[in-house]
Amino acid sequence: MESNTKVNILIVEDEAILAMALSDSLEAEGYNVVGIANNGTKAVDLFERNQVDLLLCDINIKGEFDGIETVRRITNARPIPVIYLTALSDSDTLERAKQTYPAAYMTKPYNLLNLRISIDMSLHTFSTRSLPAGKVPTAAPERDTILQIDDDVFIKQGYQYVKIHFSDILILEAEDIYTTFVTTTRKYALRLPLTAVLDKLNHKRLVRVHRSYAVNISRVDVFNDHEMTIGTHIVPLGKNYKDEFMNSFRFK
Repeated sequence: MESNTKVNILIVEDEAILAMALSDSLEAEGYNVVGIANNGTKAVDLFERNQVDLLLCDINIKGEFDGIETVRRITNARPIPVIYLTALSDSDTLERAKQTYPAAYMTKPYNLLNLRISIDMSLHTFSTRSLPAGKVPTAAPERDTILQIDDDVFIKQGYQYVKIHFSDILILEAEDIYTTFVTTTRKYALRLPLTAVLDKLNHKRLVRVHRSYAVNISRVDVFNDHEMTIGTHIVPLGKNYKDEFMNSFRFK
């Protein structure tokens, strides 16, 4: 799996052996560890220099401020889901941790299966919390879940979420109850009809051009009254969708 499609995780842990073991376990599970910090200052620096999707943070760490203050500084810069992974479970620490609104709080020693579940649930909860006002998730989510954070889409493939940046999406192709995401590097199939996918994504750059196709209009190379070219792909332009397609462009 390409690194830019993986969930990027930043680890804040000052026990070197534990940090490396955790990193190796996460990488083996298909996640991408962008860095390991043993203190808050380094964690903030790594966060600023990398695309981070989720933070795994110990509380009792080296440096001038602890893990809770580290989380506060990071999430003040840009909100992301946070999982505390710590040996501390006293009431005072828990109360302080609550003030940073973590997605999960896990005590050491961690269980890899439970951690993986917490990561997936944390991404889901954060994505749902980030929905626009008035956008309510369905009561019974489909088997293949789509999550969205800023300009990144996470789609469920097997037991984990795969990250796709919107700019890498070329085409959405429908076939019965399945929709295939055609990206710059590979294809991903979801057991969801195209209408449901477009409704979930609700992105102005994704425009339906045919009953079986939607395209990222920013990736269209050539088009005429009947079809368009996107890279090596030729997509038909249905007459019932022509107006919507043309209205997606700003005329000057």
